[in-house]
Amino acid sequence: MFAPRGFRLLLCGGLLPLACAACLVLPVLGASAATPRPITLDDLARIGRVSNPVISPDGKWVLYSVSRMDLKEDKNHTELWMVPWSGGEAVQLTSGLLQAGHPAFSPDGKYISFLSSRPGKTKGAQVWVMNRMGGEPEQLTAITDQQLDSYEWSPDSKRLLLTLEPKDRPDAKDEKQEKPLPIVIDRYHFKEDVEGYLRDDEHQALYLDDLATGKVAKLTTDHGVDERGASWSPDGSRIAFTSNHGPDPDRSYNTDVFVVAAKSGSIARKLTTWTGPDGGHGGLAWSPDGKSIAYTQGAEPRLALYSQARPAVVTLDGKVTYPAAKLDRAARQPCYLPNGQLLYLITDDRSEYPAIVDPDGPGARRLISGESVTSSMACKVGKIVVLHSDDAHPGELFALKGSDTQGFSLRQLTHVNDSLMAELQLAPTDDQTSRSKDGTEVHGLITKPLGWHSGQKVPTILFIHGGPNGQDQHAFDFMRQWFAANGFAELNVNYRGSAGRGQDYAKAIAGDWGHLEVVDLLGAVDQAVASGVADPDHLGIGGWSYGGILTDYTSASTDRFKAAISGAGMAMPFSFFGVDEYILQYHYELGDPWKARDLYIKLSYPLLEADKRIHTPTMYMGGTRDFNVPLVGGEQMYQTLQELHIPTELVVYPDQFHGFTRPSFIVDRYKRWLAWYTHYVKGMSTPATLPAVIPAGFDGK
Repeated sequence: MFAPRGFRLLLCGGLLPLACAACLVLPVLGASAATPRPITLDDLARIGRVSNPVISPDGKWVLYSVSRMDLKEDKNHTELWMVPWSGGEAVQLTSGLLQAGHPAFSPDGKYISFLSSRPGKTKGAQVWVMNRMGGEPEQLTAITDQQLDSYEWSPDSKRLLLTLEPKDRPDAKDEKQEKPLPIVIDRYHFKEDVEGYLRDDEHQALYLDDLATGKVAKLTTDHGVDERGASWSPDGSRIAFTSNHGPDPDRSYNTDVFVVAAKSGSIARKLTTWTGPDGGHGGLAWSPDGKSIAYTQGAEPRLALYSQARPAVVTLDGKVTYPAAKLDRAARQPCYLPNGQLLYLITDDRSEYPAIVDPDGPGARRLISGESVTSSMACKVGKIVVLHSDDAHPGELFALKGSDTQGFSLRQLTHVNDSLMAELQLAPTDDQTSRSKDGTEVHGLITKPLGWHSGQKVPTILFIHGGPNGQDQHAFDFMRQWFAANGFAELNVNYRGSAGRGQDYAKAIAGDWGHLEVVDLLGAVDQAVASGVADPDHLGIGGWSYGGILTDYTSASTDRFKAAISGAGMAMPFSFFGVDEYILQYHYELGDPWKARDLYIKLSYPLLEADKRIHTPTMYMGGTRDFNVPLVGGEQMYQTLQELHIPTELVVYPDQFHGFTRPSFIVDRYKRWLAWYTHYVKGMSTPATLPAVIPAGFDGK
């Protein structure tokens, strides 16, 4: 619940019986700096965020995106780059001043394409192309009456499959209009973060664009449904996608895999029948022979927000099988090799890695060992590229090479962040295992401050991940290093409800928020204190999204923390029914408030019992345009603490969604986090270089 759209993943051992056959050790990234220094906020803008790897049709090049913050312009810039598969110098293709996303190669290898809203013949996002041999980008599509969300080349490079949706009416959504119109809504699910309020006709549909004639026509005969995750069959004769064709798609989590002939006006045929989600978590993958489609299958509706999606394959006649049938870990992003082997990315206990799933067996063969995270993967012409990170290195692209008999190895392709990492002195992140008071084993991470030595008890921040169906993992995390550079340890805990430990672990908190998670968090803090790291008299707590929610729950369960920061949190589900975007979760998991009154009251204890439970100085944060966890959650708790004369502050970020995008606000948030904890946890005055966030006249007692 309350996970941002885009968000904060096994060990080579007994869970997967075939896993160790292909294990390898991750190579060291970058070089050591002569005089390393602690990380600073200035470094945040220097970090390049690599994404969207794409392999060329001939396998000789890898196309990718690099995004960076521009603090001067207060924007994020994205550039397209290309690097030889064999290794060597990368080539920049576009300027960050003109945004470019969704990069691709045309299957005939002649063009590089991307989505951009740069000035052209028509306004809005369009597909642009540039010749592989050089030259300026040219506008390829000219969609004027709808909004272009994504595209896919046909295998013969003669058509584009477009995902379109109705344009927002500026007179209805732009409050700056002189005479704005009212927003009229007639849908069950009527709001969503970033998207805003949803009109009845606001659905994504698939269209075919004939590049020779410029004719754009709707692919299917269906209307009033969303068609997503589309993928061409290898021969170009069919298109697979996911959709919900129920009587009222807004009222269920169900999605199914459909297939349709690749011509306009075709009737789609449903292949799957599971009542939960089929096809999400990284899209669909056609088998090389075009006879089956790999996807993921989610949990039943009641557990939708805790689903550990499993690998699944459906044939064109609707027969479903489950590779790695006993794999109790979440899988995503299926990918076929030319020999028919099927890969997925597996989320497992603080790491994430690619694995070959056994089509008829119980498990999967892990291809990368060690504590690290593979967050994206591309497969083409027998080659595999992964976006890979560890605790000390932001994500870079690697070629994954090898075989079942020879083993697999990683070869670094991009070096976007090598020079910066060579300058920095980084703190190591270690595993931590704790026992909760009910005996549950809980796994987490602890990052000690720079210069820490054995036996030194230090101020410690328990920073809680969101989701809850996510996990803290062994990937580069600026927050950990920022706290470590400023004298704090950071403790991260994969409480019950988190991913990476199987379906039973994830679903343990369904319908029982703020209970077992708090038990696990406090048990982990006890372990950090017992290990001699955390100073029990100098503890802080915080988090964003469900991490902010758990900050409220935990602060209402103990007074051991000197300070708390709840970002995009909520402490009273009663007041969020119909206010946030999670109406289906309330319906399936908690029930309607008038039918489950006692449960809603039970889950609202941080606010309803605040006068007896909460004494911790707390800062609340949120964005004004957040429909995921609306700002009202923080406002309610801020007003409550004000009423109780508990030191508190509310920080409101204008025009920000659940996930912040404005660089100046992201930097400001880091500064305020540090200032609040420095004052209340360390007991020090707020540095003059940081914002004044401490209530006037408060003496710190």
